This record gives sequence, structure tokens and C-alpha cells, in this order.
Amino acid sequence: MSALLSIKNLWKDFGGFVATRDVTFDLEEGERHAIIGPNGAGKTTFFNLITGHMHPSKGSVEFRGKDITGIPPHKVVKLGIARSFQRINIFPRMSVFENVQVALMSREGQSLKMFKLCFDLHVAETNQLLDTVGLLTEAEETAGELAYGKQKQLELAIALAENPDVLLLDEPTAGMSPTETGDAIKLVDRITKERGLTLLFTEHDMGVVFGISDRISVLHHGEIIASGLPDDVRNDPEVRRIYLGEDADAAA
Repeated sequence: MSALLSIKNLWKDFGGFVATRDVTFDLEEGERHAIIGPNGAGKTTFFNLITGHMHPSKGSVEFRGKDITGIPPHKVVKLGIARSFQRINIFPRMSVFENVQVALMSREGQSLKMFKLCFDLHVAETNQLLDTVGLLTEAEETAGELAYGKQKQLELAIALAENPDVLLLDEPTAGMSPTETGDAIKLVDRITKERGLTLLFTEHDMGVVFGISDRISVLHHGEIIASGLPDDVRNDPEVRRIYLGEDADAAA
């Protein structure tokens, strides 16, 4: 069976600094795949290359067998790949409801209407998405005044507004308290199962990674040094040494 998303020999260098080095990677439909690695390993760059926010120096990105290498982000979204970012990407002065409503309008090619009266557009779907992520009661609140964890929930609703097949989450629990982290992962777990989404995410919290991933790939200095089932990656001596900071012999 061919992969839903197929990355082949992907490189990105910045004036001699290699951020991703000959990365080959397959994402199967319906799986939940974590990309982990130390700070500076190339995880966000990898996401940027997939979603068109950066052009690779060489290599290719294929989605459903179609070459999408370097196409603009808005076209990547239209194909069915939605994304969240490490830094929250919302309209902070607009209401929670308006943030999701505008995303739905954009999906339908109605973005210019955001400057006109549009109170009756996509009301039911907006409310449904807010209910899905647990923000229906905060619909009229100003987005920038939400607690950090709820802003991340809003960003997830905005991504879901694109009705994606693949959801890319870049450090979805970064900056969260343990309680917020637990709630966020339960939410992602539920939504991906309910909607049958394929999930690719980066994450620093190993409890999260090993708790919900079907497969894990480890990036180090821009290269994938291990990829496989969670237990296989957990017990890989090179992963322990480089990423988990363990002495493989002592931990054995």
C-alpha cells in the first residue's frame, strides 16, 4: 500500500548549515506518527518543507501520489493538509467565534466578505467546531484574552475548519501545565479518532509521545536516526544516547 504522504531525500540548507539532511519518510493513512528530537534537530523545518512554508534545497514531497514540493501553503491546505504552529497563530483581537468563522469563510473562498456584514455565515458549523474543541461557552470572548491552553484549542479548531485529511501539530503542548497537557492530548486523541484523521506531530513531552503514537521517528542534526514502533524506538541504544540522554549499557 502506498503512503499517504511520502518524503524522499529531503534536504534544506541555509548558507552551509544543513537543517534537514536526506530525509526519507512515509506517513500511512490513519496513523499517528510523532517526530521527536532535541532542540535544533530540524523538526519545525521538516514541517515547513511539507507545508510549503519553505522550499527544499533538493528532494520531494508527495501527497496521495502527487508531487507537492514547494507549492504555496494555501494550496497545501486545500489539498487536505492542515497545520498548527509552535507559536500560537490566531487573530487575538477577534472573538473566538470570529476566528473559526473566518477560517471557514476562507475555506469556501469567501475571505473578502470578512470586511462586510457576515454574521449569518457558517454559524452552525462554527458552533459545532467550537463544541468539538470545548470552546463553545467561550465563543464571544476575545481570543487574545483566553488562557494559553484554550488558545491552543482555538488554533486546533481553526485547523479543523479546513476539513483536513492530515493534521500536522507542531509542539501542541509546549508551554502548558501538566493538567493542560493532559487535557490537550485527550482532545487530540478524541478528535483524530472521531474524524479518522492522519496525525503527524512534533512533541517534547515523552509521556505524550509514547502514549498516543503508532510510530515514532527521531531526528538528530536533520537526519532520521530511528523510526518504528514506540517500544522499538524507546529501546534503541542510539536514541537513548542522543535524545533521551541515557547510557544504553547502564539502562539495559
